Amino acid sequence: MMGKVWFVGAGPGDPELITVKGRHLLARAGAVLFAGSLVDQAATLYAPDGCTIRDSKDMTLEQITAWLIEQAACHETVVRLQTGDPGLYGALIEMVRPLDAAGIKWAVVPGVSSAMAAAAAAGETLTLPEVTQTVIFTRVAGRTPMPPGEDLEALAAHRTTLCIFLSITLLHEVQRALRAAGWPEDAPLLVVQKASWPGREKIVRGTLADIKRRCQDEKIATQAMIIASPTLGARHWQDIVRSKLYDPAFGHRFRRASITEITEGASS
Repeated sequence: MMGKVWFVGAGPGDPELITVKGRHLLARAGAVLFAGSLVDQAATLYAPDGCTIRDSKDMTLEQITAWLIEQAACHETVVRLQTGDPGLYGALIEMVRPLDAAGIKWAVVPGVSSAMAAAAAAGETLTLPEVTQTVIFTRVAGRTPMPPGEDLEALAAHRTTLCIFLSITLLHEVQRALRAAGWPEDAPLLVVQKASWPGREKIVRGTLADIKRRCQDEKIATQAMIIASPTLGARHWQDIVRSKLYDPAFGHRFRRASITEITEGASS
């Protein structure tokens, strides 16, 4: 019997942000292949004694899939431990196609994305009533080109929240695209390097005009999430539109609308 390969999202870096299911799988794994250039090695500490542990940072796709197939012939549970969520910039389909061809079962355990961890670290929200209800996960074209219609300038024209992955070395291109899309020079931007990594996280706030300089001052050039959003800094605004879900005037099947609270709120 061949074993099963699990693609486990290790989360953004803090080993405590791996899911309970992911940790349980690591605890019974016979072999673990982890992305050493991205996943904090502390996450492999959940693996049992005697587990075969391999760092994949020097491996090609063909070597990765061959290793997974080889280990699945020896162990009931094999874990491919990936940063964030395996389905987001994780080459998931490229890795599972050879497993399908070899008749090996596999499954995915989702993980916390660095986009969510970056917003959490900075105390920001990605959506806000009547400001934006849309979040776009994207990147700037580098060695991997963007499909037609998905260049950053076109996406930025929507003026929604942009979580920009894998692009900190192209921050000048991010600035160019936002300017071309009409974002003002004082539009707030947020950069978080190694979000949630204990003792290694950096948070940089700036504007479209100065965010590159601020990142240079902090020597941020790798593993950083860029967030451009009209919601940034909302906790310091004088007024915001309340969520209808918790508004006393909004009733639903778990709570009736309170006319008294509406009247008292209006009088105060």
